Amino acid sequence: MTEPKPEAREYQEKQTRRMVDLDPAGLISRKAPDQARRQFLNYAFFKLDPAFRRLGRDLIETAKAEFAGVCEEWAGRGEGFILRSYSLVGLRSDVDFMLWRIGFGVDDFQAMQRALNRTALAGYLSQPFSFLSMQKRSIYVDRFNPEGEGVHLLPGQGDYLFVYPFVKTRPWYDLSPQARQGMMDEHIYVSAPFTGVTLNTSYSYGIDDQEFVVAFDSNHPQEFVDLVQRLRFTEASQYTLRDTPMFTCAKKDIREILEDLA
Repeated sequence: MTEPKPEAREYQEKQTRRMVDLDPAGLISRKAPDQARRQFLNYAFFKLDPAFRRLGRDLIETAKAEFAGVCEEWAGRGEGFILRSYSLVGLRSDVDFMLWRIGFGVDDFQAMQRALNRTALAGYLSQPFSFLSMQKRSIYVDRFNPEGEGVHLLPGQGDYLFVYPFVKTRPWYDLSPQARQGMMDEHIYVSAPFTGVTLNTSYSYGIDDQEFVVAFDSNHPQEFVDLVQRLRFTEASQYTLRDTPMFTCAKKDIREILEDLA
């Protein structure tokens, strides 16, 4: 086998060093992969079968109390597990309520779902949507410490949560790091006046169908509507492939939600 010429070998070595030193996001990537513990997020949407409402009142109330008891047990679990509940009754036709679950392992989500599945109400529930994501520091907001260590989410501060899956177009990833950063700087600048809206972006690369799950906490839906409209005029918006379905979720105690249902 013919050895490459010295100049060709030097070029290959330079290319290898470039690939090692700088990743496509524009970050120095010599350090070891991040293995710090991060929060997982699950947005679980539920739909009630109308047949449940035709049961006797005693059965309905017993089933609601049983389901609420499981949710309340998990809400008070601690150990880094966070649960928030939201009603979508009257707001969408395809879902009735959403449980926002946050924990440091997907086994918690499965264990809670197992407990819910054993309730009588679960026999009348379907899950049209369920999104899985992970908390991670944005490379566009914090350029000097973009890894996930120390990133913790405390959700549900607003009366409303606006949630949707989000996917960028492939050409977005073909842009230079500087071009992407410039567009995101514009995005951040445009968003700055909307102080009544808190953005919670989480990442789904490799663990679910979307790339991100975007969730906005706010007490003021009108402010969120104005923010989204304004963002449509930014350059980065041209690189959005999908940002639907969009869910308007009203924060409520689980027992209030079940009263909405039946």
